[in-house]
Amino acid sequence: MIREDRDKRILEAVRCFMRGEKADWAAQETCDESAVAPKDAAGGVWEEWRDFINLCVKHQVLPMVYEAIYGTEAFQSLPQDKRQMIRQKVFQDVMIQARKTEEFLALYKRLLEAGLTPMVVKGIICRQLYPQPDSRCSGDEDVLIPKDQFASCHTCFLQEKMVPLEPNQDLEAAGEVPYGKKGGMLYLELHKELFPAESEAYGDFNSLFSHIWEQKIQTQIGGVPIYTMGHTDHMLYLIIHAFKHFLHSGFGIRQVCDIVMYANAYGSQIQWEELLRQCRSVRAHVFAAALFDIGARHLTFDAEKACYPKTWQSIRADGEELLEDLISGGIYGDATMSRKHSSNITLQAVADGKKGRKGKVTVISSLFPSRDYMERTCPYLKEKPYLLPVAWLSRMKGYMRETRNMKDNDAAESVRIARKRLALMKKYKIIR
Repeated sequence: MIREDRDKRILEAVRCFMRGEKADWAAQETCDESAVAPKDAAGGVWEEWRDFINLCVKHQVLPMVYEAIYGTEAFQSLPQDKRQMIRQKVFQDVMIQARKTEEFLALYKRLLEAGLTPMVVKGIICRQLYPQPDSRCSGDEDVLIPKDQFASCHTCFLQEKMVPLEPNQDLEAAGEVPYGKKGGMLYLELHKELFPAESEAYGDFNSLFSHIWEQKIQTQIGGVPIYTMGHTDHMLYLIIHAFKHFLHSGFGIRQVCDIVMYANAYGSQIQWEELLRQCRSVRAHVFAAALFDIGARHLTFDAEKACYPKTWQSIRADGEELLEDLISGGIYGDATMSRKHSSNITLQAVADGKKGRKGKVTVISSLFPSRDYMERTCPYLKEKPYLLPVAWLSRMKGYMRETRNMKDNDAAESVRIARKRLALMKKYKIIR
């Protein structure tokens, strides 16, 4: 259950934004409905609001929430300097997003002129579904390119002042290459594959999308024709992308909003039975049904509008525990270092499950991850796997150095979080 009124308030505000509506919060309503704050308790009221705003920031939904609440009596009753501080933060976020969108569309147009067929997923495709797209901010844009077009795409990027952000990365071997714009705001991840193929936990997810190039579609955004996945494939990707993050340390409310908005917009064109078959193949069907349960209870998911069939509705999936998990975890499950490090345990358990083994929840899993996991930060292991003990030692030294003064990092806490999240994965039939 959602136990804090703060969480309910965020969901209410986000729901209003998704509908293009404004919230109606009276002046005495704070983040705790049971507390009617007297005039001399402004400090206490602000403490509650600060907690509310901080959680919005953690989930990267502050501009969305602000659009719904800025005209309410409750918000207007805050001290002027606090309102101004929030307003400036939102204005900055929205302006940065608007510039990133402009830069991306110019770059994408250049790629099309070069005869390339880059496919855009998530990001700008989802933003266009909201009443005010730039208030649904994106950290980056994700572009998928056929492997044989990578060299030409890379050349175009360099010509447009987009440079690789990891200079030592092997661009030819990497499945994903991040780029940033010199003198600009745009950050972009160029994918040759949607999921790291070397991952034991989810590398096989790529097989779900082997056919997408033959079924790609085009949509117009800002006057620019953009290639993207067909609607069934895109819905599948939104679900499986959230699923991947769930297997790590979690994901945020914004991802659920995108799934709900996409289902409401394109549900009549989604092949729901095929979507269910694909989700079942990777044990993500109960998880997905839980997302739609969250959407129906707390957001704007409309089963009739989305043509959500009985086969999906019949899946027993209570999303309340998942909602509690994702709200506490932040947008990428990185609310605390302890939670982030718990992903070593959960990923190992999922990988073991795919091999027919039952994973054990131990501190060892967190301190000594698998070679596949370590290759992400130690690429030399791909050619020299026997150096894994050296990589572990380096990891431990860096871990101790970085976390020496951290209060939110504890191995025992990582295990506790992992145990709780593994129980949730069992509930959703992801692992046995």
